[in-house]
Amino acid sequence: MGRKTVALSVNAEIYDEYKKYCEENAIILSRKFDEFMKKELKKAGRI
Repeated sequence: MGRKTVALSVNAEIYDEYKKYCEENAIILSRKFDEFMKKELKKAGRI
């Protein structure tokens, strides 16, 4: 499965705080977004 670069528009304050949280906890931000999308698709019965 390949990777895709995307542009998103998000709340700047929330993004900055979450990015800091990820850095402090050795979390890769893009992988967390992958997990979120996968969970949403599973809930919708799409995968």
